[in-house]
Amino acid sequence: MRKAIWHGNNLICFNRNRPGTRVQSDFLDTPAFETVRPRRQIAPLVFNSAHSGTTYPDRFLKMTRLDRMSIRQSEDTHVDELFGRAPNFGALFLRAWFPRAYLDVNREPYELDPAMFDEALPQHLHSDSPRVAAGLGTLARVVAENKPIYREPLSFADAQMRIEGIYRPYHATLQKLIGETLNRFGVTILIDCHSMPKLTNSSRSPLPDIVLGDRFGATCDGAIVNEIENFFSEAGLNVVRNKPYAGGYITRSYGKPDFGIHALQIEISRHLYMNESTRLKSDNFTAIKQVIDKLVHHLARLDYSLFAEKPLAAE
Repeated sequence: MRKAIWHGNNLICFNRNRPGTRVQSDFLDTPAFETVRPRRQIAPLVFNSAHSGTTYPDRFLKMTRLDRMSIRQSEDTHVDELFGRAPNFGALFLRAWFPRAYLDVNREPYELDPAMFDEALPQHLHSDSPRVAAGLGTLARVVAENKPIYREPLSFADAQMRIEGIYRPYHATLQKLIGETLNRFGVTILIDCHSMPKLTNSSRSPLPDIVLGDRFGATCDGAIVNEIENFFSEAGLNVVRNKPYAGGYITRSYGKPDFGIHALQIEISRHLYMNESTRLKSDNFTAIKQVIDKLVHHLARLDYSLFAEKPLAAE
């Protein structure tokens, strides 16, 4: 039998059948994520950077077989900084401090690989998804290039600590920001901010610099997507939609255009602003950041009244 308890602000998880299994929060003395608010929210925009965290808990680093650079390969490094001035333009901004290799909040809450654990998992968990099969569940088994993360199997109490103590509060915060915005403006535009490795192809067509994901039109009104695509294109960037990234759990779960909530995932190719090997900013970082600043400023000035919740049809 498993149990989770709160001690102050700290979640402790343990298994009653295994008294030695007790996991205290890795983020007891430091915040796991942060909400940045403008002095006054003037636009129905919520920006979310869930994969840009770089705070690696010491306990986690001792559990991994990877070196300090290899463990970072799944990061959306610097994306939170690229979008960091969103509150200056009157938008809300949520960013993670925990890294994606530690916990991925762009997955279902218990999308776990049974092979990663030293005990049987509850049967109701989602353990047969394509993401789990690829090693990229809520607790990832591998980082990029299929490199295994852990030296030894994990306890389920460890997964509970991360999911109940960080994942659920993160999503509760995101839901709160979306709800606040919806109540204030009658519409919410959620921009889920990500980065991608430089893509390759065998054709002569230009490689995409930006991939916009709206689940093939299901999560965001096309006019909003067109606006963003046109902006990036006019900035000289090559933009494609939904291939190879159509939007993850966050885009799929929160994007409900009929209810006035529009969600769009933006993937920016890392080669535009950083060295993918060293994770250091390139000389072009400032130029790309200026493009993002101008995009946010542009979006903050648009009229979104046409994209509010659609009235129910008369019976």
